[in-house]
Amino acid sequence: MADLQAQVEELWERRAELAIADGDALPVVREAIDLLETGNARVAEVDDAGNVVVHQWLKQAILIYFKCSAMQTIELRPFEYADKVPLKSGYEEAGVRVVPGASARWGSFLDRGVIMMPSYVNIGARVGSNSMVDTWATVGSCAQIGANVHLSGGVGIGGVLEPPQAAPVIVEDDCLIGSRSMITQGARVGRGSVLGEASLLNPGIPVIDAQTGDELGRGVVPPGSLCIQASRRREFPGGEFGLPCLLVLRRIEPGQREHLNEILRESGVNVG
Repeated sequence: MADLQAQVEELWERRAELAIADGDALPVVREAIDLLETGNARVAEVDDAGNVVVHQWLKQAILIYFKCSAMQTIELRPFEYADKVPLKSGYEEAGVRVVPGASARWGSFLDRGVIMMPSYVNIGARVGSNSMVDTWATVGSCAQIGANVHLSGGVGIGGVLEPPQAAPVIVEDDCLIGSRSMITQGARVGRGSVLGEASLLNPGIPVIDAQTGDELGRGVVPPGSLCIQASRRREFPGGEFGLPCLLVLRRIEPGQREHLNEILRESGVNVG
């Protein structure tokens, strides 16, 4: 893999010279993207210290592939597509359930037990085992979704392909993301957290502890947090306005997961 990485990085340095259907570049970047397709590599991961590590050479491979690939017609009767990237296939063998109307691009990885309702997963993204991508949810390029995650209807997980060194959105294991929520620009949701419907999270959104009023950070939800969309008042020359924030109502301990529905009812949180 180190040799392949070196080849991709060399191509990246001279990417301005590359042309469509480049016979030298395409086999190299296809080999790299095949690693993503099969789950043998990933664009980003969380290390033992809790830090996000981005393998930017894999992002570079995707970007070179876009530059060098020609448009092609893809027919899936009665549908027709025109794109540079083929669609995934082999779902039954992979143990993945894909409902008609759903699609995933080649170069994304869907682990065993994933369910895709009519939804979309883009190249470079990874969806962990036994997770559900619900109706009209979108997992953007290079986003990393953990195992046992439920992305409810209409959830938007933003893609972060450029610049290559930028961290993608990461939703860790055992999370529930409420319907119509939007998580973008490399935001991160810690393991076992629940976001109520229509939650917004990006690096500019403060995450506030409802019990203390303290700001816990921006764009990062701590593990085991039950959150809802909220706003806080701010004075501007033109008047007082409410700016969005994410409010942590309470913490969910690992042993409380089996009582999650009761916790949601008690807290008045809807996930849709």
